[in-house]
Amino acid sequence: MNRNGWICIIASLLVLLGGTVGVVKIHNDVPNRLTNGPLLAQPTADSNAAATDKTLKDIIFATQKLVVMIETDNGLMGSGFLYNDQGDLITNGHVVIGAHTVKVRTADARELEGTVIGIGTDLDVAVVRVPELSGMKPLAMETEHVGEIGDEVIAIGSPLGYQNTVTTGIISGVGRVLDIDPYSYKDMYQISAPIAHGNSGGPLVDRETGEVIGINSAGAEQGAIGFSLPIGQVMSLVEGWSASPMTELPHNIAMDSDVFQEGSVGDVTFEDMASYLVTHFYDSLNSGDYVYAYSLIGSTWIASTSYETFREGYLGTRNITIEDLNVEVQEDERAVVTAYITAQERVDGAFVDTPYKVVYTVGYENDQLKLLSGKGQRIAQK
Repeated sequence: MNRNGWICIIASLLVLLGGTVGVVKIHNDVPNRLTNGPLLAQPTADSNAAATDKTLKDIIFATQKLVVMIETDNGLMGSGFLYNDQGDLITNGHVVIGAHTVKVRTADARELEGTVIGIGTDLDVAVVRVPELSGMKPLAMETEHVGEIGDEVIAIGSPLGYQNTVTTGIISGVGRVLDIDPYSYKDMYQISAPIAHGNSGGPLVDRETGEVIGINSAGAEQGAIGFSLPIGQVMSLVEGWSASPMTELPHNIAMDSDVFQEGSVGDVTFEDMASYLVTHFYDSLNSGDYVYAYSLIGSTWIASTSYETFREGYLGTRNITIEDLNVEVQEDERAVVTAYITAQERVDGAFVDTPYKVVYTVGYENDQLKLLSGKGQRIAQK
């Protein structure tokens, strides 16, 4: 067959292949969705975005399995992560101050006992050994590379007791210095992912590689700002404790909980928790974790909205940004949270920004804080 004949055949095959590719367009009525169904959404935008989301989800899934929640008998709570195959967890020193043994809750709902085998007196780091976790493949540590401003990161922990919570952001500052007695923090990463009560000790993960680059250690009293201790600062100390555990833990470590408490500056109030729950709901949807977002709503809401309806209702919105949020605490351990948001919605094949006002009722259900109800309306644009 001559050259022109081959060209014709190849061209014909390309046409046939191209003809098998279809595009399905889904257009949702957002105002109806806000009134009758879910209030927020995270859809797929295009094939490139879908591929990026898949990579993010793979990193999150692989990391979450090796992140635990840590609780002590004296009421402290934080997070930790598996760093070697001996069952050793890295966490912050202030998470386990005063404790020799701790309760460890794993991602698969096991409750294990861990022993503190090392704790820093100057550096805010500790190691907890859990024999039942030995033999497991640990998270990869990046000790050589230094993060830079603009690097995308993932923070995983248990803020306010919500285990395996994921928050994404960027490194927004480097070289930060903090002094929170008795610890001094140097060359800290400042991150846009907020660090709340219970996040301390969890890993800061590089968005591209999935490797741990820091330990989430502190949060600002105001604003969505967190601080993470670079993992390279502590690895020699951590590995020393793993090779030769402390025979006696230091007794001269104390921390004023009014100044620094499990990763946040200041006391955690019911107002803080209600605000965080709504923000956390948005973050879960924006990261595409519809199952987790659905678990945050109350039983009455669930009874009127199936998971399939809940998820489907969010496929027309790419991202939601909170512009303003107000919490009114009521007497019966409930709160009304009013948020003004901007939603990026798909309209006629393009995304447009639409403002909404959404109102939630937040309260306890079976000792868990839930979004009991919610409603929303579009704000008319002038």
